Amino acid sequence: MSRDVAAERADIDATVEGKTITSLFQQTVSEHAEIPALKWKEGEDWKSLSWAEYGRLVTEMANGLISLGLRKGEFANILSSNRYEYYIADLATMHAGGIPVSLYNTLAPEQIEYIVNHCEAVFVFVENRDFYEKLLKIRQQIPNVRKVVMFEGAEEFADDEWVISYDEVLEAGREFAKTDAGELEQRWKAITPEDLATLIYTSGTTGPPKGVMITHYNVVWTMESLKRMLPEFPAGMRQISYLPLAHIAERMTGLYNPIYHGSTVHFCPDPRQVAAYLGQVKPQFFFGVPRVWEKLHAGLSGMVNNNPDEAQRKQAQEAIEACLEKVRLEQAGQPVPEDLQRKVEEAEAITGFLRMMVGMDELIGAASGAAPIAREVLEWLHAVGIKVSEVYGQSEDTGPTSFNRMDSNRLGTVGPALPGVEVRLAEDGEVLVRGGNVTQGYYKEPEMTRETFDEDGWLHSGDIGEFDEDGYLSIVDRKKEIIITAGGKNIAPSNVENLLKGCPIVGQAAVIGDRRKYVTALVVLDAEAAPAWAAKEGLPTDIAELAEHPRVHEMIQSYIDEMNTKLHSQEQVKRFTVLPTEWTAESEELTPTLKLKRRVIESKYEREIEGMYA
Repeated sequence: MSRDVAAERADIDATVEGKTITSLFQQTVSEHAEIPALKWKEGEDWKSLSWAEYGRLVTEMANGLISLGLRKGEFANILSSNRYEYYIADLATMHAGGIPVSLYNTLAPEQIEYIVNHCEAVFVFVENRDFYEKLLKIRQQIPNVRKVVMFEGAEEFADDEWVISYDEVLEAGREFAKTDAGELEQRWKAITPEDLATLIYTSGTTGPPKGVMITHYNVVWTMESLKRMLPEFPAGMRQISYLPLAHIAERMTGLYNPIYHGSTVHFCPDPRQVAAYLGQVKPQFFFGVPRVWEKLHAGLSGMVNNNPDEAQRKQAQEAIEACLEKVRLEQAGQPVPEDLQRKVEEAEAITGFLRMMVGMDELIGAASGAAPIAREVLEWLHAVGIKVSEVYGQSEDTGPTSFNRMDSNRLGTVGPALPGVEVRLAEDGEVLVRGGNVTQGYYKEPEMTRETFDEDGWLHSGDIGEFDEDGYLSIVDRKKEIIITAGGKNIAPSNVENLLKGCPIVGQAAVIGDRRKYVTALVVLDAEAAPAWAAKEGLPTDIAELAEHPRVHEMIQSYIDEMNTKLHSQEQVKRFTVLPTEWTAESEELTPTLKLKRRVIESKYEREIEGMYA
């Protein structure tokens, strides 16, 4: 079906004209005042805030921040797990005219220091003592920070003027409102669609992370575009917030979209516990990175295949096989025979039970994104009635570029472009994107912005794509050297590789981790430095012998242990393999300019790589 993308974009523009996240939030607070907005667990009990209570706390916190001196356009960082106070801090900063910027709670102090200074944050919200101690290590290096607001545990630092408790800011806000009640309303109403809503710090191929500038227009436009291709979501729809809010996926899915739809967010502060929360919450919409869906698939298929009752096991396997056959026929555009359809209908007793066991029996919609996912996993989930749609995009276009529609899901693709979004391929196959979702560029990085966003408004994604005859996009390669782990974390491999090569006896290193659970490394010894070190240590000087020597492994492991303390947890190298041969310009592994040929390396050393994940 042909699309008039220009007309779609114009219509979305007209719909969102003048709207901001803050104006939409106030509208939702008014329209859905009594509906639960935020829920969290205290012990075994669920606590909740209605939209009216949510709005009241945002107002009090925003007034408190104004009373403490937050000025329009100033930044505040948030370092915490997913909890209701996080949302209050984020939206209160925004209402007061500031710009909230989330930090991954696994960042090393040095990485926190870079982002805090880069955006010149004047406030930092932290969850508890553990996070505050990270700031203490860099206190002298972040002079712009005027106050640290602690969600809990501030009483321990009562003598520290740098610290103020979450409750104290709320109280300050209530006092401020008694004399300056109109200041806050004036501030949030003065926010324009072109103002920054947040920065998303994303890994670059070299050097420190880049802050993607996302405006209110970008967010509201993207939410309206998504609304036009997703099912109708009722107010009060149940969701779970569990992914890091420093990632564009959780910000869009867990923070911004609930404002647009008036849905109810349940907080899971530890992502490792999300399976337990699924059973309790029974979400109606759920977004997962591939690793979540892979674990769900493994758990359900294990439940079926390991059933000790042979008759039940065989019955369930046959039922799922019938459902798989139907999915494959439908995906191939072929008719489903009546007898197969009958088997699938009879299988519902089994597949429905499986969905119920994992809390997926009331889904309206489900999505997978942030990294590629195997088609086989999606097929199996579809067969048992968990219809996951793959989405593709990046921080630079506010999250989504394309999205498989729930009613026309083409497995193995990332779907057609969002309504109002143009996607085309450059001569080399690079995916180019243009639409209201495409951001302004990188904060304080004009040169990098020019490299990624051209004068005609096209975002150069760095990914290589293909279209089928119906406009469904598939991503077939990556032009930019970025690893995306199974958990959806972007990692610049060259950064870690450069650190690895700081080990005195290491000459080359290749970091592995794309679509994997954790990062590993292939290590090549330096042809000159390693034998020289070995001679001093009374060890054999042959590279092949050294590669297997325990002393070499001990030295490299010790170096990696120290190196890992300076890295984000997802960047840390968990395992390594020392290879017995040297990489040179004449070998298959390096280009003439000594750059890694990653695909050659991954193919040539497939056995060694798989061994590190065994």
